[in-house]
Amino acid sequence: MELIQQTDKLEEFCRSLQKYDFITVDLEFLREKTYYAKLCLIQIGSLEKCAIIDPLAEGLDLQSFFDLMQNQKVVKVFHSGRQDIEILFNLSGHIPSPIFDTQIAGMATGFGDSASYESLVRHILHIELDKSSRLSDWSRRPLDETQLQYALADVTHLVKIYQYLKEKLHETGRQTWIAEEMSVLSNPETYIVHPTEAWKRIRHRSHNARYLTLLRELAAWREERAKKHNTPRQSIMKDELLLNIASVCPHNKEELLQIRNLKAEVAQGKLGDEILEVINHFQSIPKTEYVIPTKEKELPSGNSSLQELLKLLLKIRSQQENVTPKLITDEEELHLFSSGVDLGLQMLTDWRLEIFGQYALLLREGKLAISYDTKSRQITLTTAQPD
Repeated sequence: MELIQQTDKLEEFCRSLQKYDFITVDLEFLREKTYYAKLCLIQIGSLEKCAIIDPLAEGLDLQSFFDLMQNQKVVKVFHSGRQDIEILFNLSGHIPSPIFDTQIAGMATGFGDSASYESLVRHILHIELDKSSRLSDWSRRPLDETQLQYALADVTHLVKIYQYLKEKLHETGRQTWIAEEMSVLSNPETYIVHPTEAWKRIRHRSHNARYLTLLRELAAWREERAKKHNTPRQSIMKDELLLNIASVCPHNKEELLQIRNLKAEVAQGKLGDEILEVINHFQSIPKTEYVIPTKEKELPSGNSSLQELLKLLLKIRSQQENVTPKLITDEEELHLFSSGVDLGLQMLTDWRLEIFGQYALLLREGKLAISYDTKSRQITLTTAQPD
């Protein structure tokens, strides 16, 4: 096992990987105490060699690694790579390209919605991984041999998993099925957090425009503060408190002190001043710039029953085709389809139309029967014969 801690060694290693069609990549990082993840280890594997790069090594220049990530002739293989790609994007300003995510490929080849790396190793390679180092503090040095071997296993097994899944996709003609998901991972917008959009990650039940607009302003303030001080959002103020503040909309320190679970030292300190500034600014926002609440129309009972039948149909077809349901469509689309909306639905395009959309159309038209065959013990779908 090679542990790279010098720039010249890294440059030599990265040059040696230029000849391969693909390499496997995994990162170890910490983000519990910071807004931006702290990169602690980089693991790279290939058909013939693998290594661990120590980005915390003094004086190590990662530019040759970043250049490798942009080599268009070498596919970069990740497993559930969204966080890893986000870290590389934040550090280098570029998305690795081209990329392949084995978790997404697993969705199209029968391994479920979010197959873990361990489960793919178990089912494809018949190997049980040692999980003893899973909760390691990867920022501490030195790392012991067990930790390094654990980290390296995340890319060594990934080589064979990639080959297996790529072949499966080729055999089934499903390479294009995952293209859309891969394009999301390759889009920089996926990793750019716009402060004014931060409120959408907070769970709430309100449809009040004024309340949601103040929540938007408070969440944007917290997001910008977290970025500026490189600290986790929740360490500044938890979601529950933002919701409480938005609900009360205090105008002064006395009213702020009445907010449930808000500590007095926070209300009376700098954070309290900043919160009141946000609220003061909110008061000047014209109603034309308020959040427009999205109210889901309640379906008539018949259409609601249709939506439930569509969920069942989706489950049946996804099992028959050995593909995860969420790769085909989602509940929002099923709701719209049950309401009679067809325009712009992904489930009615390309391969999704072939394996699910056409059946959904028949079901909505009353031309599809779902039954159970007692002999084969299988669910069968039968279309009505024309008169």
